[in-house]
Order: sequence, then structure tokens, then C-alpha cells
Amino acid sequence: QVQLVESGGGLVQDGDSLRLSCAGSGQLPYVIGWFRQAPGKEREFVAAIAGSGGNTYYSDSVQDRFTISRDNAKNTVYLLMNTVKPEDTAVYYCAARGSRITVVNRNARTYAFWGQGTQVTVSS
Repeated sequence: QVQLVESGGGLVQDGDSLRLSCAGSGQLPYVIGWFRQAPGKEREFVAAIAGSGGNTYYSDSVQDRFTISRDNAKNTVYLLMNTVKPEDTAVYYCAARGSRITVVNRNARTYAFWGQGTQVTVSS
């Protein structure tokens, strides 16, 4: 069983930067993703990282603004959010695919383990 805990959310202004962290209870599975869910909307893919961090994937809406990275020694994955916009306001979740799965998938339903989420609010 993998336990994930997100942190780093908060209230920021349009154009600011913010770094979210996702700490695992032990060695993190191969594929970790970040998702977000705004009020009244479905949960959407934000970014994912596989393996030692060489392979990263982003949604079009955050490409070139957000950076996902991982520190396996600390069992932690990060999401650096630059130039945030009001439309980035959401609860952000990190999630892990099964420990034996090495393929990244953007579908939230394929992720087995989830954190409790951290709220990010961007004011205009």
C-alpha cells in the first residue's frame, strides 16, 4: 500500500510561483502523476513522471509553465508551478500507478493510490 501526502498549496496571485510536494510513505512507484479538480469540473491530468525522472509529461494547459520532478532519495515528487493563472485554481492531487506499472497514462482511473489533495487558489 502506498500512502501519498501533498503539501505546498495556498493562496497566490496571478503570475506567482508555487511548489507542491508529494511525499510517499516509502519508495515511490515508477509512475507518479499530478491531477487537479476545480469546483464543478472533472479531475484532469496535469503532469506525470516516470522512473528516475527522465520522462515527463504535461497537459497542454501547463506545458512550459509547470515542471514535475522527483527526488527518489526523499521519496518525494514535486510540481513547480510558474506563472500561475486564476484558471489554475483547483485542488491538486498526486497519484501513483501500481508499483509494477512503468507506462504513463493520463487517465486518472488508471492510478491506484491517491493523496488527500492540496488547495491552490490563484487570485487575479
